[in-house]
Amino acid sequence: MTATQGYEVILRTLKSGGERVGDLDDTDRKPDPWESAMQATCECLSWRGSWDNLERRHTEDELGETIYDQFPVHSRSAITTAHTFLDRGIVSQDELQEKMSQIRARLERS
Repeated sequence: MTATQGYEVILRTLKSGGERVGDLDDTDRKPDPWESAMQATCECLSWRGSWDNLERRHTEDELGETIYDQFPVHSRSAITTAHTFLDRGIVSQDELQEKMSQIRARLERS
């Protein structure tokens, strides 16, 4: 099994022709609502002892520099969380794909 097998559902989220956004020149920007919600989710996971913040950040660094190096920096916490949940069997690719489809449909209606 290659390093990316089992993560196709995540890898397909990168838009065709997407480019890596590796720098943080926009550090003064206001986070999108989903980014704030993702940060709160990660904080809750750490607070409850499910996934320590330091472990998450190491995982983000490792995966962000390898498998997910083409993803924008600001999306990596979500990508890493999905990857870890797949690794731990918390969610399956089919479940993740279904939820992503539901969210996309809801956003398209907005």
